[in-house]
Amino acid sequence: MKLRLLQVLVSCLAVFSLYSQNTVGLLSYTPDRAYDGYNLYYPHNQSTVYLIDNCGEIVHSWPGEDNIKPGNMAYLLDDGRLVTTSRPSDITQDAIWAGGGGANIEIKDWDNNVEWTYTLNDSTARLHHDIAPIVKNGKLTILAIAWEQKSLDEVIEAGRDTSVLASGELWPDYIFEIDPETNAIVWEWHVWDHLIQDFDPSKSNYGVIADNPGKVDINYDFDGSGNADWMHSNALDYDPINAQILLCVPNFHEVWIIDHTTTTAEAATSFGGFGGKGGDLMYRWGNPAVHGAGTAEDQTLFYPHDAHFIDDFITGLDPTFGKIGIFNNRVGADYSTINIFDPAFDMYEWAFPMSGSNFFPSEFELDKKHPVDSTLMWSTGLSSLQYLPNTNLLVCVGRFGYTYEMTQEGEIVWEYKTPIIGGFAATQGDTLSINNNLTFRVTRYPHDYVAFDGKDLSQKGWLELEPNTTFCDQILPSDDVQIDYKIEIYPNPADNMIVIEWDESMYVDIEVFDIIGHRRYLERKVSGGMKYIDTSTLENGTYILRLNGEDAKRFLVVK
Repeated sequence: MKLRLLQVLVSCLAVFSLYSQNTVGLLSYTPDRAYDGYNLYYPHNQSTVYLIDNCGEIVHSWPGEDNIKPGNMAYLLDDGRLVTTSRPSDITQDAIWAGGGGANIEIKDWDNNVEWTYTLNDSTARLHHDIAPIVKNGKLTILAIAWEQKSLDEVIEAGRDTSVLASGELWPDYIFEIDPETNAIVWEWHVWDHLIQDFDPSKSNYGVIADNPGKVDINYDFDGSGNADWMHSNALDYDPINAQILLCVPNFHEVWIIDHTTTTAEAATSFGGFGGKGGDLMYRWGNPAVHGAGTAEDQTLFYPHDAHFIDDFITGLDPTFGKIGIFNNRVGADYSTINIFDPAFDMYEWAFPMSGSNFFPSEFELDKKHPVDSTLMWSTGLSSLQYLPNTNLLVCVGRFGYTYEMTQEGEIVWEYKTPIIGGFAATQGDTLSINNNLTFRVTRYPHDYVAFDGKDLSQKGWLELEPNTTFCDQILPSDDVQIDYKIEIYPNPADNMIVIEWDESMYVDIEVFDIIGHRRYLERKVSGGMKYIDTSTLENGTYILRLNGEDAKRFLVVK
């Protein structure tokens, strides 16, 4: 027991001492509480995608051309290929440009060879913000967001009040799905096909906005500026189980869900698809006032980013599976929140339940600020949330390039500050400020992710200059220290209950994980040397018992 306490004390002192010195790169790390994996970074104002381990060292990278910048996302497929987006560094001659603008989608192999490129950036349309790779039966297609230019005549015909139109044109968003094997566009959805307005009764889309929650009010303008970038959609995700597309629309302070069981022809109408609504919105949530179903007091989302279905690296047994996670940027004047909510999709009705003109839920299931200082999680744009398989939460505060992992109880177990200043490597000791090291999103991939099989993931140095090379050496547990807990588990195999006994002098943190260490089913801090554990909810299989973060025993559940 004394040895364990001494280890913890030394670890804490090392972290405190190093934290006071480190200003970029790895700031803090609690290895036995953090989720083990590799972090995919694509910092702004430079062209390289980095895979960084939890010690803050680069284990792989995909360099881009010098004349490009992120456009804004990169995704690592399970076959080891990278799907990435980019744009030209020089945008001065571009016909369509706003923050988040893209231009190119590329597929690269692990060795950075470009296998496929697609470009959309001209006077009629432009890629922006996000993509969503879809793999069905081994075949890859890619969903993408684009602006499409609408002229003044088209805008007037759609019933827009042109007194709120700054540039005489509008760039509504559309989504398309492309097949990289053929370059064919295999599906499309345009918001322009699903408009309503109560401004000009002479137009065909004139109607009562509150009676049409599946339609989008063309005259809604979130800040009254009449900006051509009307929606500014910034996140795109796909639910492969229900074939639904999730779109994050910050200028409306909403998320939308669209039925992808439609054909392209059906998606242009209000009929067809499993939901029978065609391309009308199946679901919208966050700001009911924009469709006449509430007031400002009912608003729950504030310029959000990274709306996504929570289904990566977890199974349907996880109670959070299939719900929506989001980074809620402008909740307060100096803080943001991370949130999870359940849209309560009814697969039997193939619809989302409503109360009047409002969709469920009435409140968030998870609503968290930074656990130490709420202002440390404040970002007016960018940013992301990832629910990890051990239930921890990985949060990227985009405008400050600050990423941290915390437990559900609010313990911070990992922190990293993107070591980039204006596109160039920062030096340890530099002070970074807002917008210096913009980081759109961060994704952690499990250490045993199939894409890493057979790959060289040895440490290859740091992104920052003059790195603190001794940090992890001082806080990682020594391989030659073993603690004897004198642990016993019985009965083994178990059915509905097991008994755990250990050295009664030791206060321990008990955890039960699945055999691959991804899903945590139980966590308790206990003392007394004996504990009864209910296993009635566990399925048949092998489980790992951990004590104080260390694998101690395996046990079987057989019913």
